[in-house]
Amino acid sequence: MELLRGAALLLLLCAAACAQDSCTCTKNKRVTNCRLIDNVCHCNSIGSSVSVNCEILTSKCLLMKAEMANTKSGRREKPKDALQDTDGLYDPECENNGLFKAKQCNGTTCWCVNTAGVRRTDKHDTDLKCNQLVRTTWIIIEMRHAERKTPLNAESLTRYLKDTITSRYMLDGRYISGVVYENPTITIDLKQNSSDKTPGDVDITDVAYYFEKDVKDDSIFLNNKLNMNIDNEELKFDNMMVYYVDEVPPEFSMKSLTAGVIAVIVIVVLAIVAGIIGLVLSRRRKGKYVKAEMKEMNEMHRGLNA
Repeated sequence: MELLRGAALLLLLCAAACAQDSCTCTKNKRVTNCRLIDNVCHCNSIGSSVSVNCEILTSKCLLMKAEMANTKSGRREKPKDALQDTDGLYDPECENNGLFKAKQCNGTTCWCVNTAGVRRTDKHDTDLKCNQLVRTTWIIIEMRHAERKTPLNAESLTRYLKDTITSRYMLDGRYISGVVYENPTITIDLKQNSSDKTPGDVDITDVAYYFEKDVKDDSIFLNNKLNMNIDNEELKFDNMMVYYVDEVPPEFSMKSLTAGVIAVIVIVVLAIVAGIIGLVLSRRRKGKYVKAEMKEMNEMHRGLNA
């Protein structure tokens, strides 16, 4: 009997200890094996088992890898070098610190990415060399809101978005370079140069990914859905686009350009050629006119001399 009581007491003590060591990761629901380390909740990111600190945002690379662990399918006037994520969700290779590896591959096809994990080169075979992970320094978030009963106040909108980004995603306000509203389009500019970013700063690429998931009603936060309510009316969106500008221009060949871009280039080239031809013909006509004029003047001089 005493033996049973001792065993029961041991189980209770073990359960209490386990309860103290367990924790909940409120900033990332795609984790497992959560435990307290120095009173800070740490968990393993699903799909990679990399330990993440639950008091800060998880890197975009680890989040994409965790999402791919649950599903193997999924598709998700700007600066001239702005990139758009047209490849959708893929299973990325991450560094131990959570950053994207500069070279990403899918079987025998490889490409280079920026710090946002967005492809910035053509796709090649496995011999492709990506010398460095190019930093994304400017992110443009463009959203079109649904029709509202009451007009959206630009000042209230700007204040709400800046407060949300700084408090919910812990981004220093100095990296929010602007919020512009032109009904019904909202544009948010996030800028963060490598020289400005300190080791403790949240990266704008992670902030943009968390925000995009919130807007698309697929929040990464645990039991913490973002409800956008401005001027006593919920703000809903019909469309959202994210553009990425790197500190080094992307490296795409002509063959990777879209038909529309190629058509514009062709039209511009033809216009330049037509202009050159017109200039040449104009000068030729002018030359003939001068020669004819000189001939007539010579004939007049001969007549006067005679």
